[in-house]
Amino acid sequence: MDERILLILGLLKSNSQHGYQINDFIERNLGRVSDMKKATAYSLLKKLHEKGLVEATTEQEGNRPSRQVYSITPTGEEKFYKLLRQSLVHVDDYLPRGDIGLCFIDQLPTEEVIGYLKKKLEAVEKLLFTYENIPKHVEHAIGVNLTIEHRIALFRCDRDWLLETIDKLSAKNTAPRITFTDNV
Repeated sequence: MDERILLILGLLKSNSQHGYQINDFIERNLGRVSDMKKATAYSLLKKLHEKGLVEATTEQEGNRPSRQVYSITPTGEEKFYKLLRQSLVHVDDYLPRGDIGLCFIDQLPTEEVIGYLKKKLEAVEKLLFTYENIPKHVEHAIGVNLTIEHRIALFRCDRDWLLETIDKLSAKNTAPRITFTDNV
């Protein structure tokens, strides 16, 4: 399922818009929940138009260049609701970046690994702080707030896991090493 299509159709469901308005809204309001690039949005609008999910009309304002204004079609609305329902039950098997590196931490000295994990913890805490300080969106539109809250929960989980792991590795690193000798 392509959530970028859900995003475009959802924005058009609220009102007709031209591409710049869509990109501006995504950048200003959804930058922390979508990494969609401007070129991608325009490309998707074109594809959605070709599939009959949105219609495009040309608008001319004064001396400004003409621009395409996009509106969702009834078929587009059906697709929107189908994607929305799929999105709400969809579960990803997350593949966090850096997990492959964890497979090989035994190849480095424990103190070095702890240092890297502390740097990662610092970065996670900065992101967590950023997300926790995003202003709430309007009360009647709780969806964006829920998305931000979900990200906060994921970063807290990552932070807690890193703290536990650093503690485990630190305890392992300071435990006395037992050596066995032959008494023959």
